[in-house]
Amino acid sequence: MSRILVIDDNETMREGMAYTIKKMGHTVDTASGGHQGVSLYRPDETDFVITDLKMDGMDGLEVIKAIKEKNPRALVMVVTAFGTIEVAVDAMRAGAFDFITKPFSMELLRVKVNKALESRMLQIKHERLSRENEVLREELAEPYGSFKIIGECPQMQRVFKMIKKVAVSDSTVHIFGESGTGKELAARSIHDLSPRKNGPFVKVNCSALAESLLESELFGHEKGAFTNAIKKKIGRFELADGGTLFLDEIGDISPAVQVKLLRVLQEKEFERVGGEKPVQVDVRIISATNKDLQKEVEARRFREDLFYRLHILPVVLPPLRSRMEDIPILVDHFIEKLRVRTRHSVKGVHPDVMEALSNYAWPGNIRQLENVMEQALVFAEEEELQVMDLPHELTRKDVHKVSFDNDLFSYLGQRPLPQILDDLEKELIMQAFKKAKGVKAETARILGIKTSALYYKLEKYGIV
Repeated sequence: MSRILVIDDNETMREGMAYTIKKMGHTVDTASGGHQGVSLYRPDETDFVITDLKMDGMDGLEVIKAIKEKNPRALVMVVTAFGTIEVAVDAMRAGAFDFITKPFSMELLRVKVNKALESRMLQIKHERLSRENEVLREELAEPYGSFKIIGECPQMQRVFKMIKKVAVSDSTVHIFGESGTGKELAARSIHDLSPRKNGPFVKVNCSALAESLLESELFGHEKGAFTNAIKKKIGRFELADGGTLFLDEIGDISPAVQVKLLRVLQEKEFERVGGEKPVQVDVRIISATNKDLQKEVEARRFREDLFYRLHILPVVLPPLRSRMEDIPILVDHFIEKLRVRTRHSVKGVHPDVMEALSNYAWPGNIRQLENVMEQALVFAEEEELQVMDLPHELTRKDVHKVSFDNDLFSYLGQRPLPQILDDLEKELIMQAFKKAKGVKAETARILGIKTSALYYKLEKYGIV
């Protein structure tokens, strides 16, 4: 059923068209003049407009112009008793979709209405496909969009089992894991194994957008909602209707967006930015973060009610350093995946390379491993990767490593062990602090300690 607006100052003609259109099963709004018609037009509700050409106050051409300002893609048909070529040309130039001349049969009116509504359906489909293609282009531009989930260790087998269990339900899922552990991959796997697998999978990186932009990205906006809103935008919630919406780094969203998100989860509806009409959606939410949301709730940075709405089915992804036995199969996978991009014929790795990869802590997890493998393939000169092909941070000697082949007491020298351990701890903290660019929370994450413990140690060693 569609909504059609009929504008005509002739009551008989106006009511006759309205009656015919209602008999077709559509909703009809009527207006006795141009100004009233334009005020009744709603871009989100009105599918087709029929307007008389000759009217007092505001004629049909002015009506077309005013409606087109509200919605450039509006479909308007002109009704006129002056069926000359000049009139038709003027109407089409003004943006009319079609025209019909008086007198006309109600059968011809039905044909014209059906033609317009078919065009409207194609228009809506095209807009949705265009937006989905835009989302797809964004995803394909990311270097890890096609990465497959791989793992044979017990930790990953537990993850696979959990994913299969949560996929069959329609409850919200929260994925926790450090950056680079494959949270998006897990979300895609849940979607692909779910009853929604034939629906869209849409993602949003919540940490990559400012509050105002994120709100528009999630919920869409109306034309004129803010300075640069030159046209209506369909948000990610609408694009994900019937499918899954993946909200990555949800721990970074502002309190204002948290309130709107909570409403969608509770009521399954929202308004676009600058809009008044509720939009209903059927979307499954999968969220992810590298933050401890429970601690964020305790610190009053994240709403407790939203936390419990999101945290119904938790999935925890282990960091790469806790599943080092998967390094060999991951390396083989990346060699196969990146061989075409790097145009290299590498077929394997030297045992020393595998040892270096297995001894590294991998703070950037699987994403960092893929980056390292791509660099190595670019610089490799043989069919087997060599240690010299690896980035410097994986091959440099640890100056703090104690060799027990030598006399331990000669290594200690004249300094007591507590002093040596303090010096070593200070150096490690300084390196982590530098790597984290002075961000204390990230420094604590790299070191694997609580933020409160880090503050104590920073003060103890006078680092900041």
